[in-house]
Amino acid sequence: MLNRLDGKAAIVTGGSRGIGRAIALELARLGAQVAINYRSASQDAEKVADEIRALDTDALCLQADVSKKDQARSLVKQVIDEWGRLDILVNNAGITRDKTLRKLTDEDWEEVINTNLNSVYYTVSAAMPTMVEQQFGRIINISSFVGQAGNFGQTNYSASKGGIIAFTKSAAQELARYNVTVNAIAPGFTLTEMLAKVPDEIQQKILDKIPMRRFGKPEEIARAVVFLAADGDYITGQQINVNGGVYM
Repeated sequence: MLNRLDGKAAIVTGGSRGIGRAIALELARLGAQVAINYRSASQDAEKVADEIRALDTDALCLQADVSKKDQARSLVKQVIDEWGRLDILVNNAGITRDKTLRKLTDEDWEEVINTNLNSVYYTVSAAMPTMVEQQFGRIINISSFVGQAGNFGQTNYSASKGGIIAFTKSAAQELARYNVTVNAIAPGFTLTEMLAKVPDEIQQKILDKIPMRRFGKPEEIARAVVFLAADGDYITGQQINVNGGVYM
């Protein structure tokens, strides 16, 4: 049994759909108050908030483009102002702009790095003072096996996700003395809208490379996140691979 998260306040960036939605709901099922961040999918975010409130805990829907430092930091401030604390920060927001390196544009590079990697720095730097003062915090960054193994046509995405892992290790060393843990989850290919856009024949080629011969479910990623939030008291600076064996 996982420990309960009653009285804990959480933020999930990119929490309106896919893996973020699953994480927000799993946190709420253990009693956490959850702030769902979204960039444009307001209706989806409100649906998640309604599901969370039905679990008899509180929810906020907060619009912010976390690739922009002022909006990312304002997001964290709004949650702390509303609930008076911040215990769990899940950096889940991410995008892809897949092209081979020869075709990649500066805009493709910058958009992915800003959304996937820079946002982690912006939110963590904003959350850190409160977590240090509380002497408690659980920061969980969603990386990817692509940040470990690389992937054809994803140099920008791979760099952003590999950067998250490196950031996680260094931040964990600095914050451990304050009882603030920092960990990363590295999912494999997971059933989300992002994967659904991949042509069927490419999906089959991907499946052939996965030892477990199936894609991951968002809920499986979410359970790893919630484990770290609820029971990962002596785990920090780690990456947990939830990938069906595609990278070992």
